[in-house]
Amino acid sequence: MATDAAGPGSVLSLQKTAGVSAVLVALAAFFWGLSGGIGGILTGDGWDPIVVSFYRGAIGFLFVLAWLAIRPGGSGLGNPRLWLWSVVAGVGVAGNFSLYFLSIAEGSVAVAATLMYCAPVYVYLVSFALRLEQPTLFKWISIALVLGGVVLLTGIYDVGAGDVSLLAAVAGLLAGVSYAVFIFGFKFAAPHGSPQAILVIAFAVMAAILFGLGDAEQTVAVLSTPSWPLFLVLGVFGAGLSFIFYIVGLRYTAPAVASIVAMVEPVTASLFGVAFLGQGLLLPQIAGMALILITVTALSVYSSAQKGSEPPQPRVD
Repeated sequence: MATDAAGPGSVLSLQKTAGVSAVLVALAAFFWGLSGGIGGILTGDGWDPIVVSFYRGAIGFLFVLAWLAIRPGGSGLGNPRLWLWSVVAGVGVAGNFSLYFLSIAEGSVAVAATLMYCAPVYVYLVSFALRLEQPTLFKWISIALVLGGVVLLTGIYDVGAGDVSLLAAVAGLLAGVSYAVFIFGFKFAAPHGSPQAILVIAFAVMAAILFGLGDAEQTVAVLSTPSWPLFLVLGVFGAGLSFIFYIVGLRYTAPAVASIVAMVEPVTASLFGVAFLGQGLLLPQIAGMALILITVTALSVYSSAQKGSEPPQPRVD
């Protein structure tokens, strides 16, 4: 007797696959949160944020290069558009890594991670301008709430009373903007080649930019410093395994689930800062952080639900 391809066994198999994929996404978010804490330790020890970012990206490049070597099919490396948008993605990730660690160095891990978590808001604003997304009242209210959360988190309403410097706040916000640039670059490159090919080009561009901007003396000194294991862990987990896990995990993870799981990153980073770096938060900052995390997550879930009932269109979140 023929078996139904969509029978109980197939459903259970798909559910198991989806569960494993969600775990991969959660691990990626956890590793990114952990990388913020490690970056805080290294920048606190006097290492240049750009040098720290360079090693994070350079080690990550080796991992995605190996991924491409193992899975070379459909790379699209002969397509000029893949290169163009991958380079844009590389510029975005270079800005994201370096500005994120600069924000950590000048402020705290929790503030930097939460400000970067605002990236979907910047993506929506650009998408509205490019007419890739339809503005709705819910989206505008969500954006306003996130901005209110940023005000509370950074304490810009009373700079003298807060621990967050203007440089830390601006760097954290620009890290989110840079991540939005990476999202757009990756999205527009995706139709022209494989994810691993895009990441190889993007990480190579990022490493070249940061190597040119970083302190050459410190860059060489990392190779003989007692802190090199931290740089290695940062690169392996903060860029190598995390990006691979995230992209592979997204294949079978519902966007709404991925959006919720992504909260693991700022929460992990914040807990690391409190537990290992002695970085506390004032009550208004905690309220602002909660407002941002809940609103951005709700916005992403709402967007995923809307797209699930509409004709397919470019994803920007």
